[in-house]
Amino acid sequence: MPHRIILGRPLHPAGAAVLAARGDLDITELFDPAADALHAALADADGLIAWLERVDHAALAAAPRLRAVSRVGVGFDTIDIPACSERGIPVMVVNGTNDLSVAEHAMMLMLAVARRAVDADAHVKAGGWWPEDGPRMVDLAGRTVLVVGYGRIGARVAQYCRAFHMRVLVHDPLYHPARIAADGHEPARDLHAALARSDVVTLHCPLTPHTHHLMDEAALAALRPGAILVNTARGPVAQQAAVAAALRSGRLMGFGTDVLETEPAEPGNPLLSLPNVVVSPHSAASTEEGLSRMAVAAARNLLDALDGRPDPAMMVNPGILQRG
Repeated sequence: MPHRIILGRPLHPAGAAVLAARGDLDITELFDPAADALHAALADADGLIAWLERVDHAALAAAPRLRAVSRVGVGFDTIDIPACSERGIPVMVVNGTNDLSVAEHAMMLMLAVARRAVDADAHVKAGGWWPEDGPRMVDLAGRTVLVVGYGRIGARVAQYCRAFHMRVLVHDPLYHPARIAADGHEPARDLHAALARSDVVTLHCPLTPHTHHLMDEAALAALRPGAILVNTARGPVAQQAAVAAALRSGRLMGFGTDVLETEPAEPGNPLLSLPNVVVSPHSAASTEEGLSRMAVAAARNLLDALDGRPDPAMMVNPGILQRG
């Protein structure tokens, strides 16, 4: 009997080819389904390849046959890990496939804000040239950047920032300071003390109860005036109202973000009407190469899990393998 597989979106052709080669799969493609449509599709599903679909108690209750969840990405805040673990369902992520793409995107946002790229582009396209007051642009070289989160993506961004001749501070309680120092960066245990020294802050931490609104009013007040904030992590890591207020007051020079607290963007989002805010649609990992790498890994992860041999290095909940 074929495995019934649900795709939250059409998979990149490279990943689709991995699935097609099996010959024992019944695949249904959705596209960013609403919760009721996803639940209906999961009713007889054995596996799910998910993007940002919520796999919560309601979804699991609608999926009595579900045996594996594979994310096209490395974050898992949309998945109820304890509930999946209770059911013995492996939750797989594509570790090592998107760090290059997201790190490059973070640098693009950093540069776009530092050089007022979007504002200047809009001004010229509207018929202007050099504005009377001149665009306020800054160099990255010689500035201090605080990298928050030192996983694969944060570590790459730290390397790229050093290549731009920036001073690199790293804040991540999960990494020993000696490890960070060995990579040539300065460990920063105290977040607010590090913020006071920082011209640029780039966020690469997962969304957890501890990191929710990590960049709040107090954190932004601790920053050097005129700093740049970049977020390619998750929207709620930066408190949207506090960021908007800091931009209006001039505390922040600009904000580059790939993520918002509510996605897709709501029409009333104050960030959308402010100058020197660069927003991309949660697409940092979605280069042609990145999509290919993630799709192949997500497809292989799902098949490995359905075959009873999930790779622990790709699992969020490898502890379920110890149950015997």
